[in-house]
Amino acid sequence: MFSFLKKNKPEPAAAPAAEAAETPEAPKLSWRERLFKGLAKTRAQWGGKLKSIFSRGKVDDELLEELETLLLTSDCGIEATTHLLDELKKAAKRDKLDTPEAIQKALADALLETLGPLEQPLDINTHKPYVIMIAGVNGAGKTTSIGKLAKYFQTQGKSVLLAAGDTFRAAAREQLQTWGERNNVTVIAQESGDPAAVIYDAISAAKARGIDIVLADTAGRLPTQLHLMEEIAKVRRVIQKIEPEGPHETLLVLDANIGQNALAQVKAFDKAINVTGLVLTKLDGTAKGGVVTAIARQCPKPIRFIGVGEQIDDLRPFVARDFVDAMFE
Repeated sequence: MFSFLKKNKPEPAAAPAAEAAETPEAPKLSWRERLFKGLAKTRAQWGGKLKSIFSRGKVDDELLEELETLLLTSDCGIEATTHLLDELKKAAKRDKLDTPEAIQKALADALLETLGPLEQPLDINTHKPYVIMIAGVNGAGKTTSIGKLAKYFQTQGKSVLLAAGDTFRAAAREQLQTWGERNNVTVIAQESGDPAAVIYDAISAAKARGIDIVLADTAGRLPTQLHLMEEIAKVRRVIQKIEPEGPHETLLVLDANIGQNALAQVKAFDKAINVTGLVLTKLDGTAKGGVVTAIARQCPKPIRFIGVGEQIDDLRPFVARDFVDAMFE
């Protein structure tokens, strides 16, 4: 039996006046500041080594070899690394680069040009309800990302409904219900049964209630689990029965810690469900931020959102310029 769950947030307990006066709340960091903080591990790997590599002030074979090693160890991948080195060599010949600062700027410009096409903000105003199907492997941060996306869309003035389509794992359903309570949004769930039926029912409810966005969770699965990949393809087909143009967005959640393995996941899920955008999570916990460059060169799907922390507002749209600045500064 379906359950329609909507719980109001409990009122937080008031802190004693004296205690509040003694512990003033720390100033809230801007998103750009949080992004810079979140990419600290990748930047630490790049920053110090880049300074050493570029210190000779000329683009020669030794510099290119050291830079190649650095890019590869940051999970940029062979194709992206070759592209960036080629662009740097062209810039060195064209602009006669002869200072560390000029060489670093040329590399940053090449990286920005590579990542720019991935910056494609999600347009959620084309349909109502706008149905977003979320997929990914176990442990990628899928359910947590749904909770954060709900919060983000609410800050954009949109109403949201969550569909607990992961019917295999009770903990996933409970986790989604917790996020629903935190965001004060409805969660439609079923204790067991067909995930496609849950999502179908959620879209029906959203249409009846005039909800702007449906975020549909699906069970985590590995690309090698062919029967589960077929099942998620079925979920997509069922969505199209009630919403012929849906899902309007199919997001694949990727854990940045897996580095180059992200490419195989994108290709496998894209084959099964036609991935239209990516959510890259846990960038704050890895030095493999270069995988974004590998994605840009080998499977260029738009990166709709990136996550750099555990707080509810630590998932935001990908902005190429901010990302590149955070990698170098």
